[in-house]
Amino acid sequence: MKTHLLSTLENSQNYTLAVAEAMPENLYNFKPTAEVWTFNELMNHIAYGIQWWEANYVKKIETKWNPPTAKISKKETIKYLQQGYQALRKTLDNEKVTDESVKGFCATFDHITHHRGQAGLHLRLNGIAPPEYVF
Repeated sequence: MKTHLLSTLENSQNYTLAVAEAMPENLYNFKPTAEVWTFNELMNHIAYGIQWWEANYVKKIETKWNPPTAKISKKETIKYLQQGYQALRKTLDNEKVTDESVKGFCATFDHITHHRGQAGLHLRLNGIAPPEYVF
């Protein structure tokens, strides 16, 4: 199971970072409508969400939802995403995989996938084809 989770984590990281890289920096503040996040806010939400879901659902450390202000630049946002994935990888490397932790990892991946799909729409609305999904 750990091998499968590591593979899923690596695929998620690679694809999420490819999506983040695909959006030109000058369009990071693009928002399709007033009611939704900018692309940058969405990417920052994914990064913070990785940490929050890991704490609450993998490590079982009750943590309040308190996201920081979105990083300003594309480079900072990508670094924030990388840090989230690195921490999740470290947890997976160091934790015993249990039925409960598997549920937590799956919930984390599900959250990432949900919002990454939204990011794909941001790309398409700017005439950018999302990166090819590899699994």
